[in-house]
Amino acid sequence: MHLHKYEKIWLSFGIGSLILFLAILGVSAFAFGHHPPSEMATVDSQNLSEDPIFSNPGLEEIGDNRYRAVLIAQAFGYNPSKIEVPEGATVEFLVTSSDVIHSFTIPGTNVNFMVTPGHVNSAEYTFRESGEYLVICNEYCGTGHQFMQMVIEVVPQ
Repeated sequence: MHLHKYEKIWLSFGIGSLILFLAILGVSAFAFGHHPPSEMATVDSQNLSEDPIFSNPGLEEIGDNRYRAVLIAQAFGYNPSKIEVPEGATVEFLVTSSDVIHSFTIPGTNVNFMVTPGHVNSAEYTFRESGEYLVICNEYCGTGHQFMQMVIEVVPQ
């Protein structure tokens, strides 16, 4: 098979661009420590009431202005459906599902991840402004999906 000179140039350019792109992606992923916003922890989604972490979902203070929110996504809601944190607090979210795949999304922030049964998903966010933050599920989870939400109320200190 004979390739014209221009075809060889364009093929070389395309392959070179692909190699450069993958090299930049690899450097940013490994050298700068980028990783998905999740842990590899698992939980028995059928027995969450017996789990030491998820048996009592809610908000707990774990340090100076640091909180851990343990949440369970379930059919058309989150447990608990409302939490209150002080302004400037950093909240670590630990979320799992008791039934099907959901998501945990706080619009206007960088908190957005899928919640799968049997896996503990996590993210951390610092709430710098007071107000109400709506948490929604943007993964279709059944006929009442549009009602699945919770509220994070950030109150001034």
